Amino acid sequence: MSETQSEIRSWMRLVGRRAMLLACVLVGCLHAGWAQDVVPEASVPIYVQVGKTVYQGDSIPEIITPPLYKYPPLEFKDAKQKQEWNLLVSNVKKLLPIAKKARFLLIETYEYAETLPDEKSKREHYKLVEKELKEKYSPMVKKMPRSQGRLLVKLVDRECGQSAYAIAKAFVGSMRANLYQGLGLLFGNSLTKHYDPQGDDRMTERVVRLVESGQL
Repeated sequence: MSETQSEIRSWMRLVGRRAMLLACVLVGCLHAGWAQDVVPEASVPIYVQVGKTVYQGDSIPEIITPPLYKYPPLEFKDAKQKQEWNLLVSNVKKLLPIAKKARFLLIETYEYAETLPDEKSKREHYKLVEKELKEKYSPMVKKMPRSQGRLLVKLVDRECGQSAYAIAKAFVGSMRANLYQGLGLLFGNSLTKHYDPQGDDRMTERVVRLVESGQL
């Protein structure tokens, strides 16, 4: 587990039922499948770390670029398998930015809430953020095909170290989270799904790494 994911887990435990209001976006994944509109293509920023290091008694910039991955070439059995791969690549490129935004929103919302003087101020801030998120993201998320909704749930778990169900439960409570989960199952989705980079999501992890490093 990365340091960022570990921090988010700790923050989620501290915030409890008052946690981040991003779940209004994640809950939209439950309803994916009613329309076949696709999410507009989005780019994933390539993260370059810039710091400083000491060289011969002087400070110089230190630039750490993302790792470059080398995989064996893919061999497709037929045209259908190749089409499935191309669709996975397209969907990851569209949805990974949303999952990364989810992580940043979780961190940002929590950090700002901790600066507020009392619980009332925090609740008011949560409501405001929830309203803004619903207006901005819900229409787009609800138009996702079911396959994109399922993939987004997995990618959110990858980025945040928390399932979409855990995030929903943290800010709306168990009763509503269970209701959303039940609705999701009716439409072929589950907010409890976890990302498994060594198992079922092995090919997805390959695509994610290549996209993050700018190789794909």
